[in-house]
This record gives sequence, C-alpha cells and structure tokens, in this order.
Amino acid sequence: MFTADENMSGILKCLVIIPTYNEKENVENIVRSVFCQGEHFHILVIDDGSPDGTASIVKTLQREFADTLFLIEREGKLGLGTAYITGFKWAVEKGYDYIFEMDADFSHNPEDLPRLLDACVNGGADMSIGSRYISGVNVVNWPMGRVIMSYFASKYVQIITGMKIADTTAGFVCYRRSVLTTIDLDKIRFKGYAFQIEMKFTASKCGFKLTEVPIIFINRRLGVSKMNSSIFGEAVFGVISLAVNSWFKKYPKKEV
Repeated sequence: MFTADENMSGILKCLVIIPTYNEKENVENIVRSVFCQGEHFHILVIDDGSPDGTASIVKTLQREFADTLFLIEREGKLGLGTAYITGFKWAVEKGYDYIFEMDADFSHNPEDLPRLLDACVNGGADMSIGSRYISGVNVVNWPMGRVIMSYFASKYVQIITGMKIADTTAGFVCYRRSVLTTIDLDKIRFKGYAFQIEMKFTASKCGFKLTEVPIIFINRRLGVSKMNSSIFGEAVFGVISLAVNSWFKKYPKKEV
C-alpha cells in the first residue's frame, strides 16, 4: 500500500476534487491533511460562491502550494454533481491518472486516500469506493434516524438497479482516468446524492470494475451540513428512472 513517505510524483498524477460551500472552518485543514498523504496528490477546490470567504482562504494557501493546489470559482450553488463534472473535465484535460471525490468537512479521512488509490493501482479496480457499509455500519456521530435512512436507501438502490454495491451513495471515490473518458459526462443528469448513484451505475454498465474499501465515516464537527430532504428524495426516486432508462440505453464499453 502507498504511504505518505513514498515519493510517487512523476509516476502517478492524482487529483483530489473537493467541492466547497461555506467551509472556512475546514478548508485549510483539509488541504494540509491531503498533502500530508504524499506528493503525488494534488487538490482542486471547486467553490460555489461561498459568502464566508472559503475561496479567499484557498487563494492564500495557493501561495504556499502554487503547483499543487488549484481553485475553480463558480457563481452560486450549482449543485454537487455539476461541481464534480467540472472537476472531472479539468482533471482529464490536465492529464491526471487517478481522480478522487472527497468532502471538505473531514467526514472522509484523508488518510484513507492511499487505500483507495491502492485498490485501483494494485487491486485492479477501475473505481474504488470508500464504503460505510461493506463491513457493517461504520458511521460516527450521525443521528440513528439518518443512519437508518442512509443504509436502507443504499439497499433500495441495490434492489432497483441490481448493483452489488453496499454503499451506493458514497461520495469518497477514486476513478481511473479511463472511467471518466469513457462515460459521457455531459449526459450525467443528477446533481445531489443521486449523482453518486448515477456515476457508479453508469461505470458498472460500461463494464468497469467497482471495488468497495471499508472506511469509517465521521459526521462533520465544524460547519453546516448541506444535506436536505430534496437531495435525498432525488436519490430515492431518481433511481427508478435511472434503471428504466438503462433498458433502452446503449452504454460505451470499457476498452480491453
């Protein structure tokens, strides 16, 4: 497994995409923590017009990390899915080999980044997923009602889509570049939690190998959660149309 002590820069190009909205309490610490995992990790922050000055903090950090920390500023809250699509296209254009999705609030532990990378580089995965549910229920500091809702939502998605993924709404993911160049990113239509489901579903339909890596998910300690009922509702009801549409859709296939 890769460790923070291994200098892999020049061998692998890895980009961690971190969408932000009002994350001034977290953004500097998450940036520094990701960079502690190895020189092969670069960061792209995509900020949706945070009024709390999140982008300004990133710009200050760029003076210290000029060649490894990047920022895209967007006007207004345009949705998690569109932020990642913007980041994916930027990463492909810049030639990154492995691209990560990650939250800014430390609910995803930066120390797990090398484990997700290892699952792809050495484990043969095309897409590795930091899974809360592959080895039980590994969620800390969530209200029990939210844990139950999230767990059974993933079970529901499994049943509707047929995916053999325990944590279908997971947002801590590593992609091989080939996944993002094969999927038609302009046709990914969901913006909230259903975006995570749609990406996994589409990758599996294209023939890519998805692997779950067990993680412990810790609810944010600082800042305000962006989760709401409409986002969750999109995930629950959107998967039906996703599954039905797949019956009539032709997916591009992974190159052998």
